[in-house]
Amino acid sequence: MPGSLQAFDLTPAMLDRFRSKLQKRAIHNVDIAQADVLDSQGLPAEWGNYDLIVAASMFEYLPTERLSEGFRALRLRLKPDGKFVLFITRRNWLTRPLIGRWWQANLYSKQELEEALQKAGFTSVTFSQFPMPYRFLSLWGYIIEAKN
Repeated sequence: MPGSLQAFDLTPAMLDRFRSKLQKRAIHNVDIAQADVLDSQGLPAEWGNYDLIVAASMFEYLPTERLSEGFRALRLRLKPDGKFVLFITRRNWLTRPLIGRWWQANLYSKQELEEALQKAGFTSVTFSQFPMPYRFLSLWGYIIEAKN
């Protein structure tokens, strides 16, 4: 079991859902905060020096021109050898109408994401596929591991 876990989201509704899921699974000792990744003052100052940061279905809702800024905000909370794992929606024929239009989310190509992560200061960016039997999720999105 990891030493400590922290989680944040911008919306109270998502935090309530997360708390409910933690409670149902009897998972304790997760610190939760309502915060915006683009507002570094919103997260507790002690939240940092991480080995691993995971972000899922969050960056699609940042303004496109601030994507690198959001990535940088999390990179600065990593240890020098820490890893950032990102699950994010890819732009394709399926996600444009379902996620782009319906959910008003920004969608990205592999090249756009790689450039944004490099602009944020990550020096190593690796794209992976979902494992079997979840390979079908690759139609939805990317798994990306980025390192300082």
